Amino acid sequence: MPQSDLFGAPAEAGDAATPTPAHTPAPNPAQMAAALRAQLNAHAHRYYVLDEPSIPDAEYDRLFQALQTLEAEHPALRTPDSPTQRVLGQVLDGFQPVRHAVPMLSIRTETDTEASGAEAFDARVRRELELPEDAPPVQYAAELKFDGLAINLRFEAGVLVRAATRGDGETGEDVTQNIRTVGQIPLRLQGEAPPVLEVRGEVYMRRDDFEALNERQREQGGKTFVNPRNAAAGAVRQLDPAIARQRPLSFFAYGLGEVQGWAVPDTHSALLDALAALGLPVCAERTVAEGATGPRGLVAFHQAIGAKRDQLPFDIDGVVYKVNRRDLQERLGFVTREPRWAVAHKYPAQEQMTVVEGIDIQVGRTGKLTPVARLKPVFVGGVTVTNATLHNLFELRRKRVRVGDTVIVRRAGDVIPEVVGVVPAAAGADGLPLPRATYVPNFRMPRTCPVCDSTVLREPGEVNHRCTGGLFCAAQRKQALLHFAQRRAMDIEGLGDKLVDQLVDAGLVRTLPELYKLGLLKLAALDRMADKSAQNIVTALEKSKQTTLPRFLFGLGIRHVGEATAKDLAKHFGQLDRIMDASEEHLLTVRDVGPVVAHSIRTFFDQPHNREVVEQLRACGLSWPEHDGASSIDPATLPLNGKTLVLTGTLPTLSRDEAKALIEAAGGKVAGSVSKKTSYVVAGEEAGSKLDKARELGLAVLDEAGLQALLASGPAATAAPEPGDTAPSAPHHDTGVP
Repeated sequence: MPQSDLFGAPAEAGDAATPTPAHTPAPNPAQMAAALRAQLNAHAHRYYVLDEPSIPDAEYDRLFQALQTLEAEHPALRTPDSPTQRVLGQVLDGFQPVRHAVPMLSIRTETDTEASGAEAFDARVRRELELPEDAPPVQYAAELKFDGLAINLRFEAGVLVRAATRGDGETGEDVTQNIRTVGQIPLRLQGEAPPVLEVRGEVYMRRDDFEALNERQREQGGKTFVNPRNAAAGAVRQLDPAIARQRPLSFFAYGLGEVQGWAVPDTHSALLDALAALGLPVCAERTVAEGATGPRGLVAFHQAIGAKRDQLPFDIDGVVYKVNRRDLQERLGFVTREPRWAVAHKYPAQEQMTVVEGIDIQVGRTGKLTPVARLKPVFVGGVTVTNATLHNLFELRRKRVRVGDTVIVRRAGDVIPEVVGVVPAAAGADGLPLPRATYVPNFRMPRTCPVCDSTVLREPGEVNHRCTGGLFCAAQRKQALLHFAQRRAMDIEGLGDKLVDQLVDAGLVRTLPELYKLGLLKLAALDRMADKSAQNIVTALEKSKQTTLPRFLFGLGIRHVGEATAKDLAKHFGQLDRIMDASEEHLLTVRDVGPVVAHSIRTFFDQPHNREVVEQLRACGLSWPEHDGASSIDPATLPLNGKTLVLTGTLPTLSRDEAKALIEAAGGKVAGSVSKKTSYVVAGEEAGSKLDKARELGLAVLDEAGLQALLASGPAATAAPEPGDTAPSAPHHDTGVP
């Protein structure tokens, strides 16, 4: 996409660029910094707020680094609205108090989750406004009630100068340095900004970000968070902004604090539109109930959002109704510390208490064993929950969950219900917890899989226990089939998710060998399977029988054995039987195979049923070329022995996978990035930053013909060039996007 000239007047994101005339004077550092800030802020708005990125990440990084360099050379150019300021900040001893110019008041909650809740609010508003029964309906704005942390953002002359929590409503805490890490919050407002504008909204954490954060915490043995709101609040109140930046936060604006020099729109809905025009994120899930609908419009909104609540990417605990006209809001005023013109209409709670009646084990598609609490049925998050995940043994023990405990269960959206904590036992007269009526031992993970009876292992440093019977275990059947059939394994074209579901659910395929016993009639009898499609699957299965040893090894799904390791094993041993019988000590002699990988391979082939599956596949006709192993291959004779190559762009006839396979077969290694250790860069059409880096380092650059010539040469012809040498058949195109 064309960009504005970096050092001229910044264009709007997405506008075509106007080239700088040749006679234009060179820009000074201040102009350059201003242009970079404008571009970066515009691109960040498109990325975080509009979800419409206009440039690749690599280009954004390049602009960001250019601004960082400029500010390092000229510290006086560093401004509060600079994108570089999102990543700075010192660790604090504590938060400074902030007195709110306009108090941050609470909102009345309507706990009646039925339609009558909205009707009761409308009746109160009409009564307070002293409207006759035949008066027109009151116009309302309806929006979501986010389950996060309320924040006040103060912008002066359009620049974010302070962010504060609600606190007690009168005084909050200064959390500016942490709020600067939230990508959705602009450091400078767009357009013409007033002298002072305080924007109020909610900092929250998306469900997918929350689940990913907790999963990382579990893998690292750290503390997990009870819910997205707690995680968001904890991130905002971190004294170290570096920690806050690691926790993905989002933001929605919904109101105002102090305003100076700005004409506030006449309605709340128009206010939200105005905030969006200033570059602030405003939730699209809102409406205006007007005309003849009156409270019925609020009821419809409450019900519609309730129906789609589980599909929202973030948690809400209700919707908010506000009298839309600002003049009517002023007439209604406040009661105690709550506005009369607004109310929060709740939904059923997403956390409830219940009792653990048992702890079972669930085996997932990848073989992971998960302890699951069997619960006394409880209605939570709109459904009756009878089971909730405990994630893993260490999480279960950290939460001290045992059978008979009263626990808090959470269900939000499509997230699997989970036990988030144990309710403390009741205290006796001495203040100490009352003892259990009966002793309940700590839960222990089984030593064998409850589905297939294979050995259960937990690798050193990992928190998850796994079943080792991947090819045999019924719980892993679909995953094993999909992995086996994928393009980089056996490449069985047409065997995707939907067909695997049909084959397994119909009982037609229970093990990998049964794939090759499928006939045309069985396949054609499946729903939505035409004769031609069935024939294509049969043809693809037959074609896949002629494969390579690395592909077959990778297709078996041995834990930690990826494509590269499978190739190393095949190259070293040459024959499948030698790999199956190799000791851990022998496996450790293979390049890049360490103790964890060696133990995983040995454990896999120690399972009799895994060996049986392999033998049955060979009996079905699967075959591949074999050789005598590493002893018969002299690596020094391979043309690319010891060389590292990087691929970029599109080659004329070779796909990236094909080029990589040729390079590896010739003894070379394919890396993902260019460095001084790179021997050659192979560049095709639309090569980009990698080609730039190669030229900057003076590396040899080849096109496809040059690569083929190199592959056909002997080892002596592939000596790495001196920096600055020109390689044969170098491409003559310029840079693009890699």
